[in-house]
Amino acid sequence: MRLFTLDEANELLPEMKSLLIRIRKLYSGVSGMREEAKAAAAASEYGGGMPGGSKYVRALYEIGKLTTRIHEKGVQLKDHERGLIDFPAMRGERVVLLCWQLDDGDRVEWWHDIEAGFAGRQRI
Repeated sequence: MRLFTLDEANELLPEMKSLLIRIRKLYSGVSGMREEAKAAAAASEYGGGMPGGSKYVRALYEIGKLTTRIHEKGVQLKDHERGLIDFPAMRGERVVLLCWQLDDGDRVEWWHDIEAGFAGRQRI
């Protein structure tokens, strides 16, 4: 697990923000197609399919690529709809998570204990 300083997390924010916006847009595009995709999958043995199926698959593939890019940087994607990410960091002698979401602005200003989750967010 990569550990970030606050400065390192803030340096990555522009890239993460861009990726999160793209992921959220892609998810919003495929969310309306979920029921059709389930029906197409169920009918796949009979040569099923769905209108826009290739677009749906391409969007899912792109979401996977973007998510992988985030994880390869050592950042944890927690919620694609809110654009919520965590950066593991040291606070004293324990590992905590620096917490940021798309509505938080241009700097990481929150942290929480690993066990506390988002509900336990505290200002840095």
